[in-house]
Amino acid sequence: MDAIGDETGGAEGAYDPRRQFAEECRSARELHPQGPLNQTQLARLASTSKSTISRVETCVGLIPPGLPARLDQVFSTDGLFKRLHEETTAQSVPVHSRRRIELEPKAVSISAWSPTVVPGLLQTAPYARALLREGDPRASDDEVATLVRARMTRQEVLKGNSPPDFSVVICESVLRRNVGGPDVMREQLSALLTHGSRRTTVLQVMPLSAETHGLMDGSMSILTTADDPPVIYTEGIRSGTIIEDPSTVRLLARSYDVLTASALSRDASASLIRKLMEAS
Repeated sequence: MDAIGDETGGAEGAYDPRRQFAEECRSARELHPQGPLNQTQLARLASTSKSTISRVETCVGLIPPGLPARLDQVFSTDGLFKRLHEETTAQSVPVHSRRRIELEPKAVSISAWSPTVVPGLLQTAPYARALLREGDPRASDDEVATLVRARMTRQEVLKGNSPPDFSVVICESVLRRNVGGPDVMREQLSALLTHGSRRTTVLQVMPLSAETHGLMDGSMSILTTADDPPVIYTEGIRSGTIIEDPSTVRLLARSYDVLTASALSRDASASLIRKLMEAS
């Protein structure tokens, strides 16, 4: 499952991509080749509001997901703001999850198995909020909201013009578990149907009637980028591991292939999700 984790602060003077994003934005605005831009002028060019630019430059709140690409376009910065935004998003999650978060935007394919909760890339905001709130009852509303926004930002990797091929197998128990109440679950199940209908996504359900398989110990993601061999991320309660050893990756990838062969088909999975949604 997507672990909750505590926010991790850096040492004084340590590199902070969020602060760097703010400084680069302010510097690029003031040193614009056609003359300095004020925040209102930049907001107009970046199709946003002056208040948003002000918050970005003063490190208040999260960076809107679509803004980095527009700033790169306005300033011709060749992906600088996009990269800083990805680093900022990675720092808002537990340390053990950061490598995975860094790899997701670069992946050409992602394969996931989740026996406990809806994978983070497919969670609705209310569903994520219910999980995060239960995972840390002492967290403030603002802290939970920040984590929810960060999780929603991760999902941008599936919404671009060239999303990765995404294969996901979810245990039937996940669909039947009442997270956040009936309304939250109906919305989440509806979102899964929408995700499953995308041409680049294969969503399957592992039925409760299925026999023992090789991935019963926990969740797993296989991430493949264009330039490097696939790696595997496994996750438990407040812990996670990146596996790069080729023989282990092959073994677990084979187990995932067996898993998909044992799961319901895409159409049968969608029918089951729809049935559970209508009954909730």
